[in-house]
Amino acid sequence: MQPLKSRPLCTIKLMVDPQIRMLGPTPFGDRRIAAVTGGTFEGERLRGTVLSGGGDWLLLRRDGVLQLDVRLIMETHDSHLIYMTYRGLRHGPADVMDRLGRGEPVDPSLYYFRTAPFFETSSETYGWLNGIVAVGVGSRVPSGPVYDVHEVL
Repeated sequence: MQPLKSRPLCTIKLMVDPQIRMLGPTPFGDRRIAAVTGGTFEGERLRGTVLSGGGDWLLLRRDGVLQLDVRLIMETHDSHLIYMTYRGLRHGPADVMDRLGRGEPVDPSLYYFRTAPFFETSSETYGWLNGIVAVGVGSRVPSGPVYDVHEVL
């Protein structure tokens, strides 16, 4: 087996509407929907803004794990559109998760926050994104999540 190798792709900072839609308990857990209102992404090979209109279909599972299902539209600095989707998990000790839920700053080393992004674009310039697998390591700040995204080589 080859060792897992990666290289930095970008840092994504998302802004989330503080008015999260609470659907309440469903057969799968506590369902919440958060609107993504914007953001930025910056890396060596791509940079730009996250457009409003995306969202996160969150599921707080009965085991305390927050399951993410996110869809975004990114616009590069040179006007190319990229669709990004990712699934992810966030969990940690109850007191840490309570502090995050209240919007308090929390050291990211105290909780687990990982994502698996995939990209889709018709752009020839950024078409290489269509063929990569990426992983993200996240942290949560009051305005929204921040991810360091890495391309898996």
